Amino acid sequence: MVALSGTLFVASALNSDGTDLRPGRYTDLASLVEAEADQYDALRRRAAALDSEVDRLAGSVPNSGVLRARRKAERLRDAAGLEAEQGDGLRITLSDAEPEVVEAQPEEGTDFDEFVVHQQDIQAVVNALWRGGATAITIAGQRIITTTGIKCEGNAVTLHGVPYPQPYVIEAVGDPAVLQASVAGDDYVAAYLEAVARGAVGWDLEVEDEVVAPAYDGVLTMSYAEPIA
Repeated sequence: MVALSGTLFVASALNSDGTDLRPGRYTDLASLVEAEADQYDALRRRAAALDSEVDRLAGSVPNSGVLRARRKAERLRDAAGLEAEQGDGLRITLSDAEPEVVEAQPEEGTDFDEFVVHQQDIQAVVNALWRGGATAITIAGQRIITTTGIKCEGNAVTLHGVPYPQPYVIEAVGDPAVLQASVAGDDYVAAYLEAVARGAVGWDLEVEDEVVAPAYDGVLTMSYAEPIA
């Protein structure tokens, strides 16, 4: 028995390669999301460094066509979300119902999807802010651009390939009064606010004197885009 136990210990040590075979690292979704986000941030920094190197090398090419294309791209940087912006604006926070609210619901006849924020809710707020003239928008601090997809994955929302847990903080740079009017006039947001009044989900809106929207620094390569004829 002693020999067998010793063999098992050695086998476990070799298989684990010095790590825990049953790690308690991901005991909840928030920990997993945080770990995935950290890994993505490291890859994004690496991609940004490579993009800077490519940009430097392209700038040294003595070709008039390349120079014209680079000047055109430079003029479009702000519209593409590649320049940081800051100014007056709004901060809107969407959140799931409190655990005690969900636990108080009867199992029979309760639609528990009602108690969580969905991608449609976030998209409705973002679209209303764009219609209100927002010049820049962030979700969880991430700059939103024209190719940004907002997608639900389990109990998290994925932006640019990174999952983020609730609460979802949306910030917009623009005229606060106009932005508020646009959000208040959106039918889908109005339906969400009805759910807020029932205590099903959370909502908070604040006027901010200084909203900072960092430049988008993610991958810009489009895998499936086709030029318009």
